[in-house]
Amino acid sequence: MRYLLLTGVTGLLGRYLLKDLLLAGVKVAVLARPTRKAKARLRVEEGMCYWEQQLGRELPRPVVLEGDICEPDLGLDPRSMRWVAEHCDTMLHNAASLSFVSTGPTSEPWRSNLEGTKNVLDLCRNAGIRRFHHVSTAYTCGLRTGKILETELDEGQEFSNDYERSKVQAEKLVRSADFLDSLTVHRPAIIIGDSKTGYTSTYHGFYAPLQVVQTMVQRSEPNATGHVSASSRFPLSGDETKNLIPVDWVSAVMSHIITHPEHHGKTYNLTPRQPVNVRLMADVLEETARFYAVSLEGSDHTFENPTEDEKLFNTMIAVYHSYWRDDPVFDTTNTRQAAPHLPCPHVDRTMLRMLADFAVNANFDGPKARPAPPEFDAHQILDPLVEAVDQLPRTPDATPRLGLQVTGHGGGQWHLLMQDGQVVAADLGLDAQCTATFHLDVTTFASLSRGELTAAEAVDTGRLEVIGNGLPHDSLLNILDEVAKDPSMQPQ
Repeated sequence: MRYLLLTGVTGLLGRYLLKDLLLAGVKVAVLARPTRKAKARLRVEEGMCYWEQQLGRELPRPVVLEGDICEPDLGLDPRSMRWVAEHCDTMLHNAASLSFVSTGPTSEPWRSNLEGTKNVLDLCRNAGIRRFHHVSTAYTCGLRTGKILETELDEGQEFSNDYERSKVQAEKLVRSADFLDSLTVHRPAIIIGDSKTGYTSTYHGFYAPLQVVQTMVQRSEPNATGHVSASSRFPLSGDETKNLIPVDWVSAVMSHIITHPEHHGKTYNLTPRQPVNVRLMADVLEETARFYAVSLEGSDHTFENPTEDEKLFNTMIAVYHSYWRDDPVFDTTNTRQAAPHLPCPHVDRTMLRMLADFAVNANFDGPKARPAPPEFDAHQILDPLVEAVDQLPRTPDATPRLGLQVTGHGGGQWHLLMQDGQVVAADLGLDAQCTATFHLDVTTFASLSRGELTAAEAVDTGRLEVIGNGLPHDSLLNILDEVAKDPSMQPQ
């Protein structure tokens, strides 16, 4: 298998997809934007270091391409464009804007969800990528009621907001791409945090009213019991239901579908077996924020003389007004057939309370930890060889090559290009033409680089594994010793 190219890797779902796909042995390349504070690779490393801490093991690194879906060619430079064309055969388009309200056709969510998708498709067409996985939303159904089939999309429905409109248009655009050999559409409902840990890095949907209530509590005086008791009436009956789905389940199902080609080419509604009613959600909000004065008056109730708390709530939650309406019933025939072993965890009071507590303890903010630069960065050793690759004639199949996979913070994946038994250049990613591949962690590579260890010693101590041959074993080890060597770090 060649590389799968993933967009939206620094978002909540993208972080989980990257982890699950790497654990499944998929070769992954990711598109990520730099920020003022961190380059693209360091942003991706933040998520990778989080997973290594959670899993207690080092992981292989994806190939990180710096770009932006809102730019032509996704903002990729010529070398990255060439790399995608040579090494990627599958696109997983996950990047999206969650903005509900737009100020115009060139603003969000249209800019990312529609124009961004057009740019992704253009890249796929130009790069020869013919397998496409598109992350849409269950709420392409808009304001429809009744049962929503996985086979349906545009049924003339009305919509609640620009997010839904933009996602329908994006899915229609993807479905009209006649150059694709395989199109798989994933339609998740309302994604919440991890079902086991409560972890989330974004605070939309379920978290928005919780944040508003928490704000109301902080600006109010508690009574003698420590609770806030100001009355707040809301135009809800409590019987409305919402389809909440934990991010870890969404990623697990999607990764299973992606890694099993027999399930490709279909549309999957990723919705729970049992939705959550608004009454339970309101109870959890009350318990978490210690605000015990919410009164659900019915969806058709109109209020006269609203209290200051009611005005504040309705003002702050106005953008999510459509969020509270009763959800339709979603058909999940394809999802259940493809992943019967992965039932959606039941979102009950205990799980909602855990999710709410996580959000409150995090102060409704994404992770603040900036990934420290690695103690040793293998890219600094390999970059001169990567720069040299542009000087080689473009005869990729005729050039002998060796793979190099370095796991851990500061690691990466490369293939080494050979001429006359010597490494003359390197390129990102592992290549199917590699006759042998070196597998080691970044600590071992650092020791090789400093001259503290030889490749032969690393093999003898189990710190280096060489899979494949094509050259005598001793010659392979000598090549790695030379590639890893950093002249400035050798003992004098």
